[in-house]
Amino acid sequence: MRPFPHLNPRVTKFLNLLTNCCSPCHIHQIQAQLILQNLHSNTTIAYHFITACQSLGLLDSALLLFTHLSKPHVFICNSLIRAFSHNHIPHTPFSIYTHIPWQTLRASGEGQCIHTHVVKLGQFDDIYVQNSLLNVYSSCGDMGLCMRVFDEMPHRDVVSWTVLITGYRSAERYDDALIAFEQMQYAGVVPNHVTMVNALSACADFGALEMGVWIHEFIRRSGWEFDVILGTSLIDMYGKCGRIEEGLVVFRSMKEKNVFTWNSLIKGLALARSGEEAVWWFYRMEQEGIKADEVTLIAVLCACSHSGMVQMGRQIFGSLMNGKYGFSPVVKHYACVIDLLARAGILQEAMEVMTQMPFEPNKVMWGAFLAGCRAHGDLELSEFAARKLVELEPGNGAYYVLLSNIYAEMGRWSDVEKVRRLMKEGGLTKDLGCSSIELEPQERVNELLAE
Repeated sequence: MRPFPHLNPRVTKFLNLLTNCCSPCHIHQIQAQLILQNLHSNTTIAYHFITACQSLGLLDSALLLFTHLSKPHVFICNSLIRAFSHNHIPHTPFSIYTHIPWQTLRASGEGQCIHTHVVKLGQFDDIYVQNSLLNVYSSCGDMGLCMRVFDEMPHRDVVSWTVLITGYRSAERYDDALIAFEQMQYAGVVPNHVTMVNALSACADFGALEMGVWIHEFIRRSGWEFDVILGTSLIDMYGKCGRIEEGLVVFRSMKEKNVFTWNSLIKGLALARSGEEAVWWFYRMEQEGIKADEVTLIAVLCACSHSGMVQMGRQIFGSLMNGKYGFSPVVKHYACVIDLLARAGILQEAMEVMTQMPFEPNKVMWGAFLAGCRAHGDLELSEFAARKLVELEPGNGAYYVLLSNIYAEMGRWSDVEKVRRLMKEGGLTKDLGCSSIELEPQERVNELLAE
């Protein structure tokens, strides 16, 4: 009788091989086949593989298997921890423990549980374990506890600072990320590529051009090559900070580029009001065999919109609708086209796009349409769009104010009074600060390009 008759034949085959494995050569052959056949995430196979490695003193091979898993099962992590603990290897079990996928943690409370275990077992003084704890808290979004651990560390290396900066950036606390980056310089810790990518991302989103330029100069002085990730981050920073010409210099100096690099360039050109140039680079991208993705099309359609390139925008959107790029248009693509047509005063066609979409128009679309109606003096369609916005967000006082203003322009004073009465009854204010309708054209582009 076979030892594992109840399992899938492929799984059974590997379990039998692992049971009878007696040499390192066999282990390495089995490991390669497991990865090739995508069976290394199977918990039963992983357990027997770890057991076989342990018996042959090859736990490093087991750990290598663990690193191939993007989301290792907790059972596999536990098996590895147990195996390394029995072999009296002190640090590895804790690094595995703290790298259990953070998605499995319900909240930072689970991280605190790990923290407590580490302290009780006397391993908190190890910087590798401390950095792993920092990563647990920052991945959970609890930067308060992350900072507490950081402050308690007697020594911090580049990993410690990078995890802190990355955590702040992920939490959209860009100013704190940049303050941490500056403090890292004062502490005399030299940043690495990962540090710089996250610092540049914070600069881009915070508009910290001066810091971004300093990072660029540091990279030059250090003789670092502009690889795909670092170069793309620099282009993105320059584009978002309104200095796309410097971004173009970086782009041209890069030996290797991917779709994200091209997207950052095209978005930067769109934000810089260089719509024609953005479209030119879009076609250059296609000529070089780089396949456009959803973000590329959003960027180039936005470029067409604020440059008044209506026919070009129609053509590109038509190609998207016809399946040229291998995906269907999403909400932002439609929003770009509606903005394009509304700005150009082609209001009826913009309405047709909204009514024929496979989903309901959102406030960004109605806002772009209303802005176009107002710019081209169509009060009736302006009223229609404003009423739609009120329906979508009845608690937003800004939309009532806009509707009231439109009625005033039309001389419909009784309707003005009705709107003001509704606002008073609903306790709504006249604050226009949160309205997306009165945005300047460039700000509407920023909103559409925001990721």
